Amino acid sequence: MKHSLAVLMAVIPPILWGSTYLVTTEFLPADKPLMAATLRILPVGLFIVLLTRYRPNREQWPKLVIVSLLCMSLLHWPLFVSAYRLPGGLAALLIASQPLMVVVLGYAMFGARITLSAGVGISVGLAGVVMVLVAPSMLVWDTLGIVAAFVAAISMSLGTLLVKRWKLNIPVLAFTGWQLAIGGAILLPFALLFELPMAGFEPGHLGGYLYLALAGTLFPYFLWFTALRHLEPVLISTLILLSPLSAMILGYVFLNQALTGLQLTGAVAVLAGIVITHVSFNKSGLQKPENPGAPQGAPSPSNSKNN
Repeated sequence: MKHSLAVLMAVIPPILWGSTYLVTTEFLPADKPLMAATLRILPVGLFIVLLTRYRPNREQWPKLVIVSLLCMSLLHWPLFVSAYRLPGGLAALLIASQPLMVVVLGYAMFGARITLSAGVGISVGLAGVVMVLVAPSMLVWDTLGIVAAFVAAISMSLGTLLVKRWKLNIPVLAFTGWQLAIGGAILLPFALLFELPMAGFEPGHLGGYLYLALAGTLFPYFLWFTALRHLEPVLISTLILLSPLSAMILGYVFLNQALTGLQLTGAVAVLAGIVITHVSFNKSGLQKPENPGAPQGAPSPSNSKNN
């Protein structure tokens, strides 16, 4: 796969994910994060599993369950908690801190480090997100919502690193389907126990759930995990910065949220940070640790692919 195509495939998902916050607050029943997370990922996962008919082998199951828990269950549940309790842009901003967490976890777990220019790019991008969201009307600080957003970011960061390190030899579509199905199955009993009955459910809410399942899950996750196998974790995670930018634009278009000069400057900085990081990885990628005894399988420029 060409590098430019892989980057394009990684750009589309965070743009779609940025719409999650608008859909959650405007088109879903109030205060049902477990149900929203479960209905978003479980039906799509089961559909893909039945479509592909791929069965993981015995050795793959433990790692697949761990990755599913991190990349699906512990991403989507807290994500919807933050979406219900925080303004969409602020929730997206906190979850967009994932690139920095990937750097920290990659260093702590695998001894990996990145170039100075890549670090600068990530910092510029995050600074831009902050500028986009400094409008006083968006700074609604809810402790549980903030904690939930950081849990989602940390979980996805760790899952991203483990997917790259373990290199599970599972076809991309089947890999995505099993993660969605397992992650949703983990959440299902909690959703049934704590969030039934669905008081106040309306026919329009069904459209919101369908949108999240199809345009917010099936299509973008297939692209995301395909791109992940061809791009370095820190680079692909940096593209998460497009999610708060998408949330901001949707808020402007549908909720009449005005764009200030500072917000426009921040949007430019977000794109600049992504470009800086992208160019840096094109040149050098994640550098290998100088210690020859460092753990094997740490993120590196090597192009290991699964078919």
